[in-house]
Amino acid sequence: MQLKAGTRLRSATDTCEVVVVRAPAEPVDLRYGGHPLVPMDAEVTTQSAEPGFDQGTQLGKRYSDDELGIELLCTKAGEGSLSVGETVLAVKGAKPLPASD
Repeated sequence: MQLKAGTRLRSATDTCEVVVVRAPAEPVDLRYGGHPLVPMDAEVTTQSAEPGFDQGTQLGKRYSDDELGIELLCTKAGEGSLSVGETVLAVKGAKPLPASD
C-alpha cells in the first residue's frame, strides 16, 4: 500500500483508526491485528486478530519504525497490534528535554 501523510485508515478486526503522520517513499504492507488496514470508506467483514498481533493500541500514541520512515497516530484504540508485514510497530517514546543547568 502506498501511503502519504494525512491518510486515515481503519482496522478490519475492530474499531481501531490511525492517521499516517510520516510515510515512506515505497509501498509497505501495513497491517493491524495481522490483517491489512483499509481506507475509512471501505466495506469490510470483521475478522479476529491473529495470534501475536493482539497486544493492543493506545489512543493518542504514535507508533513508528525509524528504519522504514513510518509513523502512525492512533485516533481510536483497539485490541490488535500495528505492524509492517510481520514486524510489530513500537510505541514512539518522548524526546528527552535538554538540560537547563
